[in-house]
Amino acid sequence: MYKQSKRSEKQMNPSLKSSRLYYGWVVVLITFITLLVSAGIRAMPSILMLPFETEFGWSRANISSVISIGIFLYGLVGPFSVALLQKFGIRRVVVISLLALAISLSITPLMTALWQYEILWGLVSGLATGMMANVLGVTVSNHWFVKRKGLVVGLLTASAATGQLLFLPLMAKIAAEVGWRYAIYSAVVAIIIVLVAVAIWMRNHPYDVGVAPYGMEELVKPAPFSGNIFLTPLLALRSALKNNTFWLLAGTFFFCGFSTNGLIGTHLIPADHDHGIPEVTAAGLLALMGMFDLVGTTLSGWLSDRFDSRKLLFWYYGLRGLSLLFLPYALDTNHTMLVIFSAFYGLDWIATVPPTVKLATNEFGKEKAGMIFGWVVVAHQIGASVAAYGGGLLRELLGSYTVPFIAAGLVCLFAALMALRISKADTMVEQPSLSYEQ
Repeated sequence: MYKQSKRSEKQMNPSLKSSRLYYGWVVVLITFITLLVSAGIRAMPSILMLPFETEFGWSRANISSVISIGIFLYGLVGPFSVALLQKFGIRRVVVISLLALAISLSITPLMTALWQYEILWGLVSGLATGMMANVLGVTVSNHWFVKRKGLVVGLLTASAATGQLLFLPLMAKIAAEVGWRYAIYSAVVAIIIVLVAVAIWMRNHPYDVGVAPYGMEELVKPAPFSGNIFLTPLLALRSALKNNTFWLLAGTFFFCGFSTNGLIGTHLIPADHDHGIPEVTAAGLLALMGMFDLVGTTLSGWLSDRFDSRKLLFWYYGLRGLSLLFLPYALDTNHTMLVIFSAFYGLDWIATVPPTVKLATNEFGKEKAGMIFGWVVVAHQIGASVAAYGGGLLRELLGSYTVPFIAAGLVCLFAALMALRISKADTMVEQPSLSYEQ
């Protein structure tokens, strides 16, 4: 049977006879680069906040409100993105999303009013990058991998951190030396390069190249998506709302978003500026976080394949909370303390994703996991949206970011306790897949 399966694979794709590289790793690489660029674009408003204050006279609270809208839509589109990816294929959806993002950024240097910023970066950029968020990585890993799935999710999740690592210092330097418009143009060039790579090399499913999912021996033909693109995610949500594990995962992820891209990702550079740290140096601190998170999140994926995900989340949220309580002290002391914070916090930036995906998959089954996780990400982005706007508003009212940083630390400690409330049986036993028609 095994030999017949191998023969059928080679007949469907003769290149497999001479190729030793599993094509799924090529797809992972293309997805990694796509998510890297998307995350870098999504993080750019943090380096645009100060230039926009200076050039347009917009308040920090108003600019934060636009970022908040973008973050919210970035999360909200996730569950529907899963349906679109399943119905129309990964390559087509990602190409269209990259094209929309490139057009949006190309128009940005021409804007003159806040409402235009709201449309270009709050609406269009939020929706386009949302199509290339964590749910894309989960979809790719579920299609192409049975074994090493946690590692793949960790790698693709870490690409968000790598996006900051590569983009923010470079974009901050370009913005400081030749102006923020040239930073935008540079981002557009990066998007076009990725768009071409996706169009040429991305594949939707192992069956498209005549191979089995990694860890299996038999070809698996993808089941056609038969539901309604807009109704199916809502039905999945209705089903999930009856499940206690979903509420715990969504609740902890709300606090995750509150304490990462919502607060630190949006406001660390302005907070550093308030303490006399140049913007390029501050962007370098975020990049340092990205470098350490690339290690931490990839390692988290490896750990989630081997250990109780509840306990991993307990430690991740607990240590993140302690680091955020330390941040106001670091800002008031010296640069060395901020480097220590960036390294320690960076290891945990989005390390929560692989164990959260594992828990969602075990509880709801492989077929529903992507869409359910998409709704968990919505909770994440609601938390991030609250922190993005609330952090800017409190800075306007109180004159510093101390209260938001301490509040984020405390809610992370609470999230650590919530993680332990998830039933242990849900973390260790694979559940049978469920269809959307049930």
